[in-house]
Amino acid sequence: MNATSSRSHTVITIQFTKKTNYGGKVAQTTSNINLVDLAGSEKSAQAGTTGKGLEEGNAINKSLTQLGNVIKQLAEIASGKAKKGAHVNYRDSVLTRMLQDALGGNSSTIMICAIRPGHLYYEETLNTLKYADRAKQIKNKPVINESDADRQIRMLKEENEKLKKQLASGGGGGGGDAMSAEALAEMEANKRQIEELSKSWEQ
Repeated sequence: MNATSSRSHTVITIQFTKKTNYGGKVAQTTSNINLVDLAGSEKSAQAGTTGKGLEEGNAINKSLTQLGNVIKQLAEIASGKAKKGAHVNYRDSVLTRMLQDALGGNSSTIMICAIRPGHLYYEETLNTLKYADRAKQIKNKPVINESDADRQIRMLKEENEKLKKQLASGGGGGGGDAMSAEALAEMEANKRQIEELSKSWEQ
């Protein structure tokens, strides 16, 4: 056992907020980054822990087992092995509740595993690799957290920027004045739609 180990899990959450001005209306998008350092599993007999250390080790192993169960359930859902609407036991521990969004929510997750090559740690190394193998089977499809109005306004703004570039480069194809007139008309229509969406959003 590592004598200097804190013998606990560490979770650091950093929140990022992006504000975008749409014609005087401010849309806000928030994202979180969770940095998680999990305590290693321990065998009390091998580590020689007793008393409080034994209790801490048991608590660590229990929470890691519960996290492993959640990862397994999510992997089965992703692979189609689980029944439709299968329940995921996020509420089994504080750790799994904290990591619910990071594991099965609107997010991307990277897991880095630390292992030891020595034969004395063969079982722990194998279990860690199995843990990681299950985790990589989880399939999430993260999207930007925004309302329908926010998304439509953003897409219309992006479309107008593309049209501006086409006009600046000479219309973006043959047709000359006809293409320019069509692009300008489309830009005006987009602007009107943005104004309508902004009004409904404000209401």
